[in-house]
Amino acid sequence: MRHTYSGEAMQFEINYKKSGSIGIHIDTYGNVEVQAPKGTSVEMVNQIIERNWDQIQQKSKEMKERMLGPKKRIYHHGESFLYLGKTYPIQISQDSTIKKDHVVFEEGILHIFVKQLEDEKIKQALKRFYYQRCKAIVEKSIRNHQSDFKVKPRSIRITDSKKTWGTCDSQLQLTFNWRLAMAPHEVIHYVVVHEMCHMVHLNHDRSFWRLVGKMSPNFKEQENWLARSSWKMTV
Repeated sequence: MRHTYSGEAMQFEINYKKSGSIGIHIDTYGNVEVQAPKGTSVEMVNQIIERNWDQIQQKSKEMKERMLGPKKRIYHHGESFLYLGKTYPIQISQDSTIKKDHVVFEEGILHIFVKQLEDEKIKQALKRFYYQRCKAIVEKSIRNHQSDFKVKPRSIRITDSKKTWGTCDSQLQLTFNWRLAMAPHEVIHYVVVHEMCHMVHLNHDRSFWRLVGKMSPNFKEQENWLARSSWKMTV
């Protein structure tokens, strides 16, 4: 079926079932399916669609983009990059007099200053920016939560991991992935709390998750954000 609302069109299918409530399902390809009890009118289905229009459109778009996989990065003016959970355009300036390539975030723009206009130089400047911001945010979060723990981390490192967002070893050494700087503050704080809880419980037993739940009641939401968005946290 096709329904138009606020000047936009949405394609969806209705799957009728014997009983239950109306539910909306979006598959991995971004296709929208409405599951409704037999006898539900199309008008009622359209009303449900309209009430959830923005969320459905956004999730469908995300699923379609995810199927395509990470796009090849282009380092041109106006290209968007994630920072603290939102996308911002980049603006590139060449200045041969600067001491070091660097990035300044100001007024919703990632200003990139480089000595040479080369993609690799721009990419490395962005990575350093994310490293620095991740380190600052993680260290502040650890200080804010330290009073809740009797033990302290022996060291804190920011790393370039392809597999984990954070780790805690038996020596109480904490490591965090620099890409976390692309996630919202609440997601970063959850990962910090998760690893700090490992200072008390090194495994993922019930005691560990009870402690995590106490420190971060909405941790499932943060995990879901990472699961949905990790594929686009790239430079």
